[in-house]
Amino acid sequence: MTTRINLLPWREMRRKEQDRQLLTIAVGAWILMGVIIFYAHVHVSALIENQNKRNEFLNQEIAKVEKEIKEIAELKKKRADLIARMNVIYQLQGDRAKVVHLFDELARKLPEGVYLGSLVHTGSNIALKGVAQSNARVSALMRNLAASDWFADPELEVITVKARGSDRVSEFSMKVKPVAKQQKKIEDTGT
Repeated sequence: MTTRINLLPWREMRRKEQDRQLLTIAVGAWILMGVIIFYAHVHVSALIENQNKRNEFLNQEIAKVEKEIKEIAELKKKRADLIARMNVIYQLQGDRAKVVHLFDELARKLPEGVYLGSLVHTGSNIALKGVAQSNARVSALMRNLAASDWFADPELEVITVKARGSDRVSEFSMKVKPVAKQQKKIEDTGT
């Protein structure tokens, strides 16, 4: 006699238990995956928000620095303008005394028998026109001006001999360059 055991319900129960366990594991895996994805989303969002705050802070600081750079550029421009004005003032102050020295030196270097009719200062030259008793006196004037500390490069343009009454005179026209003595000038150091 053989005993018969019916194993079908037990197998079926085991299969149902395995299906239930598989379903539980699958649902658990899906829930775990959802939690991980949610955490990753929250974490990445926080990182992005933090980076955006840092970028906004950097943009604000860049704007401040650009404003300061503009102010520095304006100050440099004002400084250059002031230096240019000061140089003009120093030049004008130097020229004020220079004119007196030039006339004084011209009067000292003028030989006897030479008379000036006009003196015109144009650019870097002084044009002299006058009358001398002879050509030798004009030459003496040129030598005196060349030896002067205030004049340089005398250049005779025209000399003509004319009769005035019973005398003969030499009318001359010459150019001479004034020499700049010590002039104080402020230089831009560029710092």
